[in-house]
Amino acid sequence: MRISLLPMAIFAGALCCAGTTLAQTAQTPNPLDTVPESMPFNIPYGAPISLDAADAAIVAAIAEAKQHNWALNVAVVDSGGNLVAFKRMDGAQLASIQISEHKARTAAKFRRETKVFENAVQGSNHYVATLDDVIASRGGIPLVVGGKLIGAIGCSGGTGSQDEVACKAGAALVK
Repeated sequence: MRISLLPMAIFAGALCCAGTTLAQTAQTPNPLDTVPESMPFNIPYGAPISLDAADAAIVAAIAEAKQHNWALNVAVVDSGGNLVAFKRMDGAQLASIQISEHKARTAAKFRRETKVFENAVQGSNHYVATLDDVIASRGGIPLVVGGKLIGAIGCSGGTGSQDEVACKAGAALVK
């Protein structure tokens, strides 16, 4: 009876490589263990955005979307995350109505762009899944005037990058 050593050699090589990978993983520092000197995203809350300013931000976001033939839903919330204004472009995806509002709420409540959460998920920082009422998809931008958060704008219906471009056009008008 002849015993082949090839399967054993492959198995031994796999164990060796697995041990190396585990050792490398154990040595990789967790970026969440870093303690920042100052509080990140510590934007003070300001007075809620006015309806006129919310409408102007939406108009700017829609103008940007129209330049590219994107059909988007655009929502603006106040500093407390409450809906102030909303518009759905003709042909915009219906499922994205609530998503645009959710992106705006997340940006206002957490005082940061929703892209931060998307980046965390892509970087395998699974803590994001433990946060309440977060959407980890770009297209939510805080609206800051005079260093204070007055609301946020959220766009949905395109790709995340398309949503983000339109939102930034709306946010730029408010600043």
